[in-house]
Amino acid sequence: MFFQLDGTSGQARAGTLTTAHGVIQTPIFMPVGTRGSVKSLWQEDLVELGAQIILGNTYHLFLKPGHELIERLGGLHKFMTWDRPILTDSGGYQVFSLADLNKLTEEGVTFQSHIDGTRHLLTPERSMEIQRALGSDIVMAFDECPALPASREKLQKSLQLTQRWAVRCKSVELKPHQHLFGIVQGGLELDLRRESLQGLQELNFDGYALGGLSVGEKNEEMVELCKTFAPELPADKPRYLMGVGKPLDVLNGIKAGIDMFDCVLPTRNARNGQFLTRQGPLNIKKARFTEDAGAPDPTCGCRVCRRYSRAYVRHLFNVGEYLAGQLITFHNLYFYLQMVKEAREAILKGAFDEYYSKFYNDYSSNAWE
Repeated sequence: MFFQLDGTSGQARAGTLTTAHGVIQTPIFMPVGTRGSVKSLWQEDLVELGAQIILGNTYHLFLKPGHELIERLGGLHKFMTWDRPILTDSGGYQVFSLADLNKLTEEGVTFQSHIDGTRHLLTPERSMEIQRALGSDIVMAFDECPALPASREKLQKSLQLTQRWAVRCKSVELKPHQHLFGIVQGGLELDLRRESLQGLQELNFDGYALGGLSVGEKNEEMVELCKTFAPELPADKPRYLMGVGKPLDVLNGIKAGIDMFDCVLPTRNARNGQFLTRQGPLNIKKARFTEDAGAPDPTCGCRVCRRYSRAYVRHLFNVGEYLAGQLITFHNLYFYLQMVKEAREAILKGAFDEYYSKFYNDYSSNAWE
């Protein structure tokens, strides 16, 4: 069995995903390893952090070093020496985010490489072939991801194109160990989301993702859509909220019944000097931390907070030492992975609402502002 539901607390769910490269306990946050690397960290760091699954990017790995090369070298797991599960996105979000460099047709998307200007055609079949070569455990269907706000007409055309592409994705044979997820589109229109989901369910995907969020809508709109719609996703399949998000966004997603999350925020913000702590974000660049001998997050048990001071990390950041970003990245991913681990424990005890309220109130205190 690929997915098993282990317990619920309200709408929040705890489950188990069983893949060829290991078991994943949900809810789970997936660190983003865009080009086959979670920026600044060793694979040993990810193991220490307890990362159960990471995300790779089809678009970037297709352009460099190329999926054929990765397949010749044994697939992405062997290439990057990562023996735990990997999810690869379809490349759809990347090519659509390069709106000025692409042309959309029924066949697929012709896009211009942001690296060298060469032109490529990415179709549903091509996306599946690339992900098959990479050998990821979870493969994402190729979809169109319109930016918000968008007209109802545009959203409807987009979800219908995504549905036709989903049919084509299903027609491509993947490797025996791979699981294919469909992506629900429809913007903030609840009836369009339902229309999209109904079409995808007829194709019987292994899991279902909510796409097209965190792409320009207001945060409260995204939260409300998830709260209303997520419980309508199939209960016997994993539910994935793509590209989201901030700590409280993930927490709200769990509360709505979402199982899987990914976002570049913990690693990107780390490179800009932001620690994520239980009392809210801490900007290490602030002058008030110049002589602060305290741990970055006094409540945190990661090796960064056990050893280093705010003053030292601030010094590293201000003089441009790479170690600063590395330390903050390690801490931020520990923060996310601990949050989802604690959420799972609370769900299994039937006490998620209590956990949610305490975490939400503590984080919203913004003690460092």
